[in-house]
Amino acid sequence: MTNVHITEDFIRMVENCLTKSIDFLPRIGIALLIFLIFWIIGNLTQKIFFKFDGRLDAGKSHVLKLVGSTIKILILIVGCITALGTIGINVNALIAGLGLSGFAVGFALKDALSNILSGALIMIYQPFRCGDTINVSGCSGKVAEINLRYTILEGENRNYLIPNSSLFTNNIEVMKK
Repeated sequence: MTNVHITEDFIRMVENCLTKSIDFLPRIGIALLIFLIFWIIGNLTQKIFFKFDGRLDAGKSHVLKLVGSTIKILILIVGCITALGTIGINVNALIAGLGLSGFAVGFALKDALSNILSGALIMIYQPFRCGDTINVSGCSGKVAEINLRYTILEGENRNYLIPNSSLFTNNIEVMKK
């Protein structure tokens, strides 16, 4: 007799599960559609930034690629959170967790982010260019490369890797050609 009750309970549980799954399918479909729309918007935004890349100087193209990729990632994160909210998941805790995680990661990577932001600003304002001879913080040499983290100076028998945040905050002496 107990086997019959167990079987009936199991059948009711499976029927209940199937009913809830069928009721849940439209939400999943709508959430996937929302995420797909955000994904398309993110890709279009990134392509717009990459299209402007060819029209600018080589130094500023890195900045546009970085901005385009960052905006695409942010749009995808917003799309994912919106899709999860559509399914019925409480996203308040997720948003709070992202805020706290962002704060912790930003604090931990403060110096690296400072170098990247300084590098982007150096590439935009171009106080000096590749090939210029500069003197900063006791290091003197010809600018070989400017990237988002370092500026590479070629000095006498040595190369200097100067963090961009140092270039952005210290006095720079640009030698006339």
